[in-house]
Formats: sequence, C-alpha cells, structure tokens
Amino acid sequence: MSASKLVLPVILAGGGGTRLWPLSRGYYPKQFLAVGGELSLLQQTLARLVTTEDTAVDGAMVVCNEEHRFLVAEQIRQSGQTVNDLILEPTGRNTAPALTAAALRAMRHGEDPIMVMMPADHLIADQAAFDAAINAAVAEADAGQVVTLGVVPMRAEVGYGYIETGERRGEEHPARHQLQTFREKPDIKTAETYIASENFLWNSGVYILRASVWLELIERHQPDIAAAAAQSVEAGVGDGDFFRLDKEAFSRCPSDSIDYAVMEPLSAGGAGAVVVSLDAGWSDIGSWSSLWEVSDKDAQDNVTRGDVYAHDSTGNIVFAEHRLVATLGCENLAIIETADSVMVADKSKTENVKAIVEWLAEQNRDERLTHRRVYRPWGSYESIDSGVRFQVKHITVNAAAALSLQMHHHRAEHWIVASGTARVTRGEETFLLTENESTYIPIGTVHRLENPGTLPLELIEVQSGSYLGEDDIVRFEDRYKRV
Repeated sequence: MSASKLVLPVILAGGGGTRLWPLSRGYYPKQFLAVGGELSLLQQTLARLVTTEDTAVDGAMVVCNEEHRFLVAEQIRQSGQTVNDLILEPTGRNTAPALTAAALRAMRHGEDPIMVMMPADHLIADQAAFDAAINAAVAEADAGQVVTLGVVPMRAEVGYGYIETGERRGEEHPARHQLQTFREKPDIKTAETYIASENFLWNSGVYILRASVWLELIERHQPDIAAAAAQSVEAGVGDGDFFRLDKEAFSRCPSDSIDYAVMEPLSAGGAGAVVVSLDAGWSDIGSWSSLWEVSDKDAQDNVTRGDVYAHDSTGNIVFAEHRLVATLGCENLAIIETADSVMVADKSKTENVKAIVEWLAEQNRDERLTHRRVYRPWGSYESIDSGVRFQVKHITVNAAAALSLQMHHHRAEHWIVASGTARVTRGEETFLLTENESTYIPIGTVHRLENPGTLPLELIEVQSGSYLGEDDIVRFEDRYKRV
C-alpha cells in the first residue's frame, strides 16, 4: 500500500478534567473511566482505530500528561492495541502544542502520514458510521485538505461549540461541506436558531490532515508554538516505552487549542477547511446529564450502575461503587457514590460540578485529585483504615510487577498475603510468601515486594509508626525510574 494513504491515529489523552467528579479526579480523569461500557474511554478510543481497505494503519500515537503515564501504559497493555509512540507532556499546554509535537514525531522517519486526531474521552455509539465519516475525511485530507468532523446535532445544546457549514462538496454520504465559521457555545435562543437553520453542526474536536500540512499551518499562524514545540521534540529523550518532551522548551509553548490557534484563523482568512458530518451517537460525556442521555435506561428512565434500588424514582442517574444506594421518590437527580465521596445533584445542573471541585481545591482536600484507591505503575493500593500511629492498606501488585527497593525512616510494615505469591526482599534475605503467610519489615530495613506470578498479588499491609505519609520513602532502585 502506498505511503500516500498511511494513516496515523493520534490520541490526545492529556486532559485532567473533573467534570464527572466524584468518579473522575485530577489524577484519574474521565478518559480512564469505564462509563460507557466495559472498556475505559481511552481503551474505546484505541479500539476505534481506522480500519479500511484503502488505508494502512500501523498502530497509534498517544500524547498524555507525565502524571498519567503509568495509567495510560497499563490501559494500553490491557487493551491489546498497538501504540508506536507514547509522548509525555511535562505540563499541559492545550491541544495545539500537543498536536504539533505529535506531527514532528510522526515525520521523524521521513513519512508524512494523514493524522486522525481524536480526543481520548469521547463516546461513539455507531462504529460503522464513525468509520464512514473518517474514510470520507481521509480522502479529503489525502488531497491536501484540512478536515474536521461536525456532529449532526440532536437538540439545541448550549454546552458545545458549533460549526457553520458552507457549500456542499458533492452528493456523497456522509455529507461534506466547506467550513464556514466556528461559533462559540451559544445561549439557548441562539442554539435554537442554529438548529432551525439546519446549517450548523456540533464541533467534535476531531481533526484529520497530513502532518506536513499541520506543521505548515502552525508555523504560519502561531510561530511561537511551532518553535517551542520543535525545540521540545529535538531536546526530548526516550525513556523506555515513553518519549519525554523537553520540559523547559515545552513550557514556553503558548497554551492554545487547535480551534483558536489554527482553525479559526484559517477559516477567517478565506482558505477554509472541510467539515464531514458525523451521525454516530457521539458524546463528549461533558457532564452527568450528558452521560444519562447516551446511556441505556430502565423502564423508569433511570440509569444505574452497581448495587442500586430505585423505588418510585424516575429520570435519575445513580452510580454505586462500594455500597447499596436506595432511592425513594426521587426525580432527575445524579447520585454518585464512591469509596470516599457522595454527590447528590439536580441532574440538569451537573455541568456546574466545577464549583464543588473549586471548593475542594480551596480546602486543599485530596478528594479533588485522588480516589481512595491510588494507582501506581506496579498496581494499586487502597487505605482500609487508619488511626493514631497505624494504617491498614489493601495492596494489589500486577503480574510480573515490583515495587521499588526502598526503606522507611518512621514506619514498620507487616504484610499478609491474601492471594497470589510474593517475593520479598528484606535486608540481605529474599524469600517467597504464599496465601495466608506473612512477614514483618522493621523500621529502617531495606525491602522490596515483587509479584513473580502470572496472576495479581493481593495482600494486606499494616503500617505502624510515628509518621505514615507517602513521602517517607527512600528509593534505592526502581524499574519505573521514579525519584
């Protein structure tokens, strides 16, 4: 197959949004949540790679924040999809710098692929319709066009930006139009006029164009972004499965979106772009109400997950992660229960969840950033109980994974294996523990916990000492290169 038809999916997974709080957190944003099926939104996006007879797709490229690198790597591993390049942003600078770095990396072997840029946190219900829209977009991009997907609107919506369509290009389906203008999120009356005109589509944030075309456009319209991104790639370094952009150079990139940086100046200058209509059950899952709209409902229009009993209740979305949640006579509520937080909200007002998140930030509370279960490159841990001078954790170590070789100044640890096999390094000795066996790690003893097996290792850790903070760790060796 010719290189002219080489397609590279570029997945931007750098967002740290908390619009689905308390399920999404700063360190565990919505792209890692399985809210639209068994797979997370990131994994669904990976599975949505372009599959056509006219194009060659050889894996994908993912751009993510350095803070999320191990979460992304683990979800990629679980998905079984091929990712050829995993680019780490040292700091979030919005989508235009991220796509510029991706385009530079895409061309490093002399190729000029057609990039299909997809956010990692969108939901698509109809894969066949999505494929058809992408195929149409790739054909336009192959001819040198800049292409975006515009979602056929289902209603007057104030939460999305809009694209005004111009002249239609041919009679093929899905429809292709010249892109007339971008419009900001409107008020409800303006949105209703957009829908009535039938000349407007929702802005999906999906873009399709050649890498060289993007680099030429960003150089023309935003030379500061182009220069800083190029320097960050040139000075970047490989780190195992990751490619780290240079922090100093990337931080100099002005923070700007693809829309503002290039697409709006492009359309305003008369050069224009192409918009392909997408009618595939698209949602950006921007709020609990939008998730309710696209989810399967029971006879009373409730969306439920987990241990939920809804009596005489209609139009609710109720998620129960750790305990029974029962409703009685409730209407149009969002009730979201996690291990450490419960949110009850009018479903129509869940777009304002940021007010809760802002309050959590003002109070310096951990619930803004983390769940009770905290993810690490080797697995996860969850605090079960704590008090004066003690803490109890449930630790899960993934197959063939290992914690760092470490020591604590202020705490001792007692490990009890619940299932699986543990390889324990304690001082100068190394030994195995199996189910119902335990060991003790005194204060100041160098130690390591490993899982040599093919199944997850589950254990209970009891900590005791004068200080039990996570920063009381001195690492001597770490396969994940953490400090």
